[in-house]
Amino acid sequence: MVQDIRIEDYDYPLPESRIARYPLAQRDDSKLLVYTESSGRVPENRKFRELADFLPEKSMIVFNNTKVVPARLFFQKDTGALIEIFCLEPAEPQDYQICFATTSSCSWKAIVGNLKRWKEGRLHLYIGDDNPDAALLRDMALEAELIERGQTSVVAFHWRGGYSFSQVMEHAGRIPIPPYLKRDTEAIDLERYQTWYAKREGSVAAPTAGLHFTQRELDALDAKGIKRMNLCLHVGAGTFLPVKSQTIGDHTMHSEPFSVSKDFLKALISKGETPLTAVGTTSTRCLESLYYLGVHCLECGEPGTVEQWEPYRQEGYSYPLTAALQALVDYLEQAGLEELHARTRIIIVPGYRFRLIDYLVTNFHQPKSTLLLLISAFVGDAWQAIYDFALSHDFRFLSYGDSSLLQKV
Repeated sequence: MVQDIRIEDYDYPLPESRIARYPLAQRDDSKLLVYTESSGRVPENRKFRELADFLPEKSMIVFNNTKVVPARLFFQKDTGALIEIFCLEPAEPQDYQICFATTSSCSWKAIVGNLKRWKEGRLHLYIGDDNPDAALLRDMALEAELIERGQTSVVAFHWRGGYSFSQVMEHAGRIPIPPYLKRDTEAIDLERYQTWYAKREGSVAAPTAGLHFTQRELDALDAKGIKRMNLCLHVGAGTFLPVKSQTIGDHTMHSEPFSVSKDFLKALISKGETPLTAVGTTSTRCLESLYYLGVHCLECGEPGTVEQWEPYRQEGYSYPLTAALQALVDYLEQAGLEELHARTRIIIVPGYRFRLIDYLVTNFHQPKSTLLLLISAFVGDAWQAIYDFALSHDFRFLSYGDSSLLQKV
């Protein structure tokens, strides 16, 4: 059973010196490891700006256009103690766009640092003496109120001045860079821990495979007749959670919200044998979840949520992919909707059957991580040779590191 997979079998030595602490001066100066049939299934060391050269003409490529928000907010008690509130996702209103547009109050699910010291009452935003937005922040008078206490708490925010919560976060918050960078957020992260094409606010971590793209790469894709499409999966803090159990069956995956348009689904239905490239593991998880949501519609009438082990329990499904996707389109049309909003907790590990993607653009992931298991599911045992090659050819690892183009085995 796939649940018996031992996480220790997906370990490799990653020296601290190989973790990229900062981005390169130019996004597309990063290296690109190519592992495809055209490379003879042997890793090649190329430049990211060459990506389009290795993708089939008139194929399709899917990007995650989520936008990272400055989700770390710092408040101060009357005693001077600082309380960090790390916003995860909206609690009320639950819709991201509506929540970011609110102009006086909203509540969020959040991780609260120093929670034991927050007994009751509202907290005031901490404003440092050297903060260039100090006057604006005082005008906002942002306060935090603890609604529910727990490992994930619920915090209500109140402010004045008619600012949207998007503006509140922009001026009061900090970008939550990954903990393994072992440094505070700096000015460079405001631009570079964000994809070139980021559009829809909501992520607390970047879909890092997309950090390498500039307009030059997008133009090169267009010149080759490669159809560019967008979905939106808001990346949660759970993406950084390590696997602490001995077997993957004891690991609980986090749930993430995503959305795709009806036109996006129709394009997938009509693609036939056209190869599809997913930019990043987030795009992959979203795309691969669509089949199971469509099956839900066929059997239950509505999409629901894709649960962690569903693809393995339900491997006997005989529904064609096009039938499942069409069921999603039918559901949207019957409901008068132009966009599907759903959640997924899918975990992709060796033994998974990929239904949609043929190529994957992705960075190099942490040892013993669910993301490394996804890579193994995609390329088989070759993941070890790929990572050995990357380590021996000075590739940079993790969020600000180099990239790879992999083709499904």
